Amino acid sequence: MSKLSEKDILHVANLAKLTLSGEEIKKYQRQLSEVVGYVDELNEVETEGVEPTSQTTGLMDVLREDEIKKEDCLSSEEALSGTDRTSNNYFVTTPLLGERGEK
Repeated sequence: MSKLSEKDILHVANLAKLTLSGEEIKKYQRQLSEVVGYVDELNEVETEGVEPTSQTTGLMDVLREDEIKKEDCLSSEEALSGTDRTSNNYFVTTPLLGERGEK
């Protein structure tokens, strides 16, 4: 089993912008080492002669061209007809967030 170092755990925590206590470092060091160990077991599987594949079901994505149907679209006037608060053809709403610097 691969044993991750404390430095490895701190590096991952830093990438995730996490602050870990000493107890958490030891906990995650053990847990992540187990995960890496399980992945390492895949190296023991015999794959000689096995053709690589990225898809096993044979299904394919069904794609279509995007089409704009004018009869299914609202004009700006129709879209904004349910409100009296507009500006430059946009809805005007109450702010969800405060001013910058306001907590």
